Amino acid sequence: MKAAGRAVRTRLRDRVAASDPGLLRLTAGLRTVGAIALTLAVLAVAGADVTHLVAGAMTAMVATFAIREKERGPQAVTLALGLPVALASVSLSALLTSRVVIGDVFFVVLIFCAVFVRRFGDRGTALGLIGFQVYFLSLFVGAKVSVLPGLWGAIAVAFVCSAVVRFGVVPATPAGVLQRLRQAFRARLAQLISAQIDLLDAGPQEIDRTLEHLREGTARLHETALMIQSRLEDGTPDESTARLVQRRIADAEIAAERLGLLLLTARSAERADTLTLHLPGAPAPSVGRSPAPGEATETLRRDLGALRTLVLRPPAEARGTALSHLRNRLLGYRDEENLPEATPAVQDVFRGIGETARAVMGLRIALDGPQDESDDTPATTRSREELDAEDAAIDAGEESTPETEPTGLRRPTTRAAVQVAVGSSLAIVGGEFLSTQRWYWAVLTCWIVFINTTSTGEILVKGYRRLLGTVLGAVAGIVLAGLVGNHTWTAFGLVLVLIFAMFYTAPLSYTLMSFFVTAMLGLLYTLLHTYSLSVLLLRIEETALGAACGIVAAALVLPIRTDRRTNELLGTVLERLTDVTEGAVDQLSGGPAADLLDTARELDQALGDLRAATQPLTHPITPLRARRDTAQYVVALLETCAYHARSLAATAELLPTHPSIAADPRLRGAVRRTVRNIEAIAARVADKDAQTEVETGPSIASLLQPDAAGVPRYGRITGRVLRHLERLDEAVVGLARPLDVPVRTPQR
Repeated sequence: MKAAGRAVRTRLRDRVAASDPGLLRLTAGLRTVGAIALTLAVLAVAGADVTHLVAGAMTAMVATFAIREKERGPQAVTLALGLPVALASVSLSALLTSRVVIGDVFFVVLIFCAVFVRRFGDRGTALGLIGFQVYFLSLFVGAKVSVLPGLWGAIAVAFVCSAVVRFGVVPATPAGVLQRLRQAFRARLAQLISAQIDLLDAGPQEIDRTLEHLREGTARLHETALMIQSRLEDGTPDESTARLVQRRIADAEIAAERLGLLLLTARSAERADTLTLHLPGAPAPSVGRSPAPGEATETLRRDLGALRTLVLRPPAEARGTALSHLRNRLLGYRDEENLPEATPAVQDVFRGIGETARAVMGLRIALDGPQDESDDTPATTRSREELDAEDAAIDAGEESTPETEPTGLRRPTTRAAVQVAVGSSLAIVGGEFLSTQRWYWAVLTCWIVFINTTSTGEILVKGYRRLLGTVLGAVAGIVLAGLVGNHTWTAFGLVLVLIFAMFYTAPLSYTLMSFFVTAMLGLLYTLLHTYSLSVLLLRIEETALGAACGIVAAALVLPIRTDRRTNELLGTVLERLTDVTEGAVDQLSGGPAADLLDTARELDQALGDLRAATQPLTHPITPLRARRDTAQYVVALLETCAYHARSLAATAELLPTHPSIAADPRLRGAVRRTVRNIEAIAARVADKDAQTEVETGPSIASLLQPDAAGVPRYGRITGRVLRHLERLDEAVVGLARPLDVPVRTPQR
């Protein structure tokens, strides 16, 4: 009974970990709700009226979500600095409330400064956000000089309560967050293996849905790997440990993605293209009834289930003869003599299972420490020795050279500050025509659409989502306000629920977040006895006006067109792709060791930035369908290129320690054409008039010269390197057509 209950708790924990990696959304929601609840409790005991309760609750919310530093010390400093900023902001608002013109001018200056100080990192961003939001809060509650002492007290209580909840009630250390992200990686890796098991059994009618699950699982695993990489520096005791964890995470991700591709190939009548795993909506290849008849299929299903068990089993339960037997059997597939009788494609799947099992064992050692070795077979012992040799070879690496930032109006924070100041000025003027009392809603929307956006297209999409969420939230606010009536604490309870939902869904959907914000504001208006249908309709009008002012300012004042932004990021991705490919092949050809892990991470980060920037082009409501399809196709091709480049880098990292991998100088010449093609595409992206072209030719494998007897001298590992180079070369050539780069086939 206890074992069954423990298994249920483990499955539930894994599902939560997979849906919310690092529990970051849950932590944000609990912290914010806890800070607000504690603030309300303290103020209620002190006998504060509803206005001060609302002011304290909104300040607690701002003081909690504005701070983004990872270390507790910097968080405390920022929180301490935020209190005087908030007090000064509310005081100036109350002093200027009767001086309309001066107050409006000061608000615009405050908005400019709040965006301008983002250049100083997380602390500057937090202080600017606190200054703006508290000024807005004072307008919302109608702050006057006569009530300032009470507001100061409410704001001070809110900051203290926020600190208590952050550091005492819901603490989160970098090491703890990283530990939860590791658990999420395991859970998502197990989910991906489950999708691969479904692919093994999927018939022609289910293959499209199963393939979509496989794509989603692969993308979610990669997302978690990037989240772990971004927190390794703060969450690990030293740089060597960080590099070890980074290496094992990358190995497991690459091995799992490769296993899915091998399964897809085994199910297909022809070789599966890696692009199939990266392009949403790509047609699934035709499949037969099963990858192999009879016993081989049952063995595959059994071993994929065993691999999932190895991934999910907690460290405390990872000992025992049964688990050792599973691990030994799977690692045995790394030896050719242990492969079952099957077609070559199915045998490749078994090899992939063996390599994934090795990556999982390396991940366990890196995350959980030494494992039980009492029941190891020779194949398992060999895998451990390889991992130990790789661990010993990992060093701290060299520090990266900081990039030179642009200056003046070319600096993103300066440009955004000018844009949002102009947009807010328009919103103030237009908002005054709609309402002399609640014009600030237009300014708030204009401010928000500029947060975490760069191009005009991104601002347009964010403004649309904000407006849609506001319209739906206004309807919900009408219903909730009618149900709550004059029950103050019931309304505050619903406000807490809506705030939690707002922060929990914010990273998933900006529309949902806007919905919960507007519904919450409907309840706050009820508490302040200013609720009416006309107020909520005015909220929608002001939101639409603010979004329009933001879009106009972004389009006319120092604009960054979406095409220009995506081209810049595309050029960066191609540059990083060249760095990873050249570095990996140079090392595989016998060159000196390089920091390939960090170079591959820079490629992934650049590709993530490009993917985010193309959202305006790939949004479902875009009328330019051909342009949307082209953007999706280009990003999918680049993800395919990045996968093969990461695989080359991972293989190159094994070179100094792996007994079955030897340097081959011929590889350096084989990759030259691919690198030239990447550079040609990059030149065309940077300058549409550049006279460049992409060159096709013989396969990469045929470019390697055979030995004196006429027999190519490369084994299975080098053959895998060649396959990655082949697929990379094909994907790079495939980029030429959607990017309008001429393709030339040399005459024989």
